[in-house]
Amino acid sequence: MTQDDDELDGLVRKRIRALRVAQGWSLEELATRARLSPSSLSRIENGRRRLALDQLVTLARALDTSLDQLVENDTDDVIANPVIDGTHGSLRWPVKADPGMTVMRQRMTNPPPDNPARMRAHPGREWLVVLSGTAVLLLGHRRFRVETNQAAEFPTMLPHAIGTAGGPCEILGIFDREARRGHQADKKARPATDRS
Repeated sequence: MTQDDDELDGLVRKRIRALRVAQGWSLEELATRARLSPSSLSRIENGRRRLALDQLVTLARALDTSLDQLVENDTDDVIANPVIDGTHGSLRWPVKADPGMTVMRQRMTNPPPDNPARMRAHPGREWLVVLSGTAVLLLGHRRFRVETNQAAEFPTMLPHAIGTAGGPCEILGIFDREARRGHQADKKARPATDRS
């Protein structure tokens, strides 16, 4: 075994124990759910028993997670640097999330578009939290001011646009799978000078 293998092995064992403790389960309770003996589970958690693939699959199921999440060793992208989007007057920080969701931290400097034709509509649902400043959410024919520490949730089938209210603001936007696809398709369809 290489040092990387040893580190991953130890990480997986710690995850199994941490997930069990987070559920409030004893060794006996998880062992029953995973159809293992409590002593076998204890030896797995403590590194005194080899980790077998079939046991990892069973443990992942019992812990209500996936095998991929249990053995993931991707810690290279802990720090996210901003992506500068001069066209929209924003900085964006991509954040990892559930594969079905996209989370984006964005610094906005432009007001929402004054032309209703520039508002987007597509399948899905979005959420946003204002981290600083004040955001303006145009939703259909309504205009909402979303202040620092306030959140908004809306179906994206309503025409919508987001901008600032007089100064920079930072938001955390969360898009479900359909909303993410809608935004990606929307960016491809419109010329760069017409995006907001």
